[in-house]
Amino acid sequence: MRIIEQFTDLQPVSIFINFIDVLLVWYVVYKVLTLIKGTKAVQLLKGIFVIIFAKIVTEIFGLNTLDWLLEEIIEWGLLAVIIIFQPEIRRALEQIGRGKLFQRTNSQQDEQQTVLIEAMKKSVSYMAKRRIGALISIERDTGLTDYIETGIKMNADMTSELLINIFIPNTPLHDGAVIVQRDQIAAAACYLPLSESAFISKELGTRHRAALGLSEVTDAIVIIVSEETGAISIAEDGKIDRNLSLEDFGDKLRVLWFGPEQESNLASKLSWGGKKNE
Repeated sequence: MRIIEQFTDLQPVSIFINFIDVLLVWYVVYKVLTLIKGTKAVQLLKGIFVIIFAKIVTEIFGLNTLDWLLEEIIEWGLLAVIIIFQPEIRRALEQIGRGKLFQRTNSQQDEQQTVLIEAMKKSVSYMAKRRIGALISIERDTGLTDYIETGIKMNADMTSELLINIFIPNTPLHDGAVIVQRDQIAAAACYLPLSESAFISKELGTRHRAALGLSEVTDAIVIIVSEETGAISIAEDGKIDRNLSLEDFGDKLRVLWFGPEQESNLASKLSWGGKKNE
C-alpha cells in the first residue's frame, strides 16, 4: 500500500520524468543487445544471467557456501566483463562518436535494397556466363562473426566489380566464401562448415556442401555459382534451389534478404505492370 500511496503522491511532471527514465533504460539495453548480436559476447552474456539466477536460488534455499562463492564471482565480475567485452565496448563508443543515431528513411532503404540486389545479380550473371565458381553468404538474424574470423576481413562497400574480382581464379581471395553483412562485404576467403547430410546429391561438390552446411546451422542465405556448369543456386534453411534463371534468382534473393513484405511489393508491381500492358 505504501508503494501505491507514493505513486499517487507523484506530480505529473515526476511521472513523466520517470516514464522517460524507464524508456531510456530500455533503449540502452536494446542498443547493447544490438551491438553484441552475432558475436561471442552473446554466449558470455547468457553465462552472466545463469550466474545471477544461481545466486538468487542459493539465497532462497540457504546454500551458504555456494552463495559466498557466487558473491565473490559477481564482485569481481565487473572487471572481467570490461576485459571480455572490450571489443564490443570499443565498437559502441565508436558508433556514439560517429553519431549513428538515426535510421534510414523507407525511400532510402528501398533504394539501397535495389542497388544491392542489382550488384549481386550483375556479379552472379558475369560469373555464371564465364563459369567462375563463387560462394557468397548473406548474414541475416544469426551472426556469422565466427566464420568471418576464419577469413580475410574487408569491411568494404559491396559492388559487383569487387565481388567479381574476389572470385577470379588464382587470386589470393578466390578460394573460400564471401560473407556479406548488411550492405558490406565483411570478409572473403572464409571457411564454412560442410553439410554431413546423406541425402545430398553426389553430383554436388564442396561449394554446395559448404552452402548447405552453413544454411543448416544458421539462417544465412548462401549463393552458389557452379564452376563446372555455371548454374546459379541458393541455399537457405537446409534446402537448396538449383539452376535458377537470373530473374528467378533476383526475385528469390530479394524476398529472402529483405523480408516477406518484398514479396507483396513485388507481386503488386507485377500486377500493376500487367494492367498497364493490357
